[in-house]
Amino acid sequence: MCERAEETDAGRHYATAYDAHYLTRDLHQALDLYRDVMAMHPNTQEAKYARAQIHRIVNRVVPRQVLLDAQVELALVHLGRAASLEAARGVEK
Repeated sequence: MCERAEETDAGRHYATAYDAHYLTRDLHQALDLYRDVMAMHPNTQEAKYARAQIHRIVNRVVPRQVLLDAQVELALVHLGRAASLEAARGVEK
């Protein structure tokens, strides 16, 4: 990350999250802080970086099969919601 980015609020918040992630190795805190960056500064480059770091943490700590199972379940839930919304609107496939 460049020095100029750290001069912004988003940059400072991201730097704090990054430090928790890589310096103190407090992954719980890092996840919370990265989420805060995304919530507080959604349209910034730091929000994109934070999302990438969250993906890195998830891929590091969650077993592949567990992650796949969760993704499939999430997709099924969203497909069910989409079907429910379509039915409520009278949309046929």
